Amino acid sequence: MRRAQFASKLAVTSLGIMVACSPKGGSSTAVGGGAKSDRSQAVAVQPVADSAGNIHVPENYRETYQHLGTWAVANEPGVGSKELHDVYASPGAVAGYKAKGGHFQDGTILVKEVYETATDPMTTGTVSRAKTLKGWFVMVRDTNNTHAGNKLWGDGWGWSWFDAANPRKTTSTDYTADCLSCHIPAKETDWIYTQGYPVLK
Repeated sequence: MRRAQFASKLAVTSLGIMVACSPKGGSSTAVGGGAKSDRSQAVAVQPVADSAGNIHVPENYRETYQHLGTWAVANEPGVGSKELHDVYASPGAVAGYKAKGGHFQDGTILVKEVYETATDPMTTGTVSRAKTLKGWFVMVRDTNNTHAGNKLWGDGWGWSWFDAANPRKTTSTDYTADCLSCHIPAKETDWIYTQGYPVLK
C-alpha cells in the first residue's frame, strides 16, 4: 500500500461497515453508492470512507487489524534498510482472501505504515529498526467501481497516502499518477504484493 513509492464500511454512507469475510451467513453489504458486495461472509469494520469516497486512516487499527507482513527497503548504497513497511489488514480479510481463492473481498482494508529507520550494530549483527513514522498508505477493496467519479478509486481499489501529521486528509490526488505505477508488477495479484504476506498462504 504511498505516492509513487513502494509498492498502503460501506453502509449507505461509509466504506466498510460490513466487510465480506469471516463466518458465513452475514447480512448483505453495501459498497460505495449502495452496490452489493459478497454476501456470504461479513465482519463489522470501522468506516474508513465517506459517501463521496474520501478515505482516512482507520483508528486503532493496530488493536483490531491483523498484521500481514513487513517489507524492508534496502539502503543502497549502504548497510541495513532505509525504510520499513508494516502492513495490516482489516478483521476477517485473511479468511476472506482464502475463501475467495486468493482474492481480497470487497470492503477489505489494507493499511501500510512507512517508517524511516535507524541502523545500529547489535549482538545479532547490523540491525535496522523502525524509528520515525513517515505516513500511511490505505487501500480499500471495491470491485464494484462504487466511486467512479473519484480519482482516488479505480482498478478495484480505493487508494490514498497520508503524511504522518494528518491521518484524516490524503495528499494523493489521482491514484493513476500517485499510486498505481508502483503496483504494476503486482497486477496479476490484484495490484497487491501478496508474496510478502505469509499468513495468506
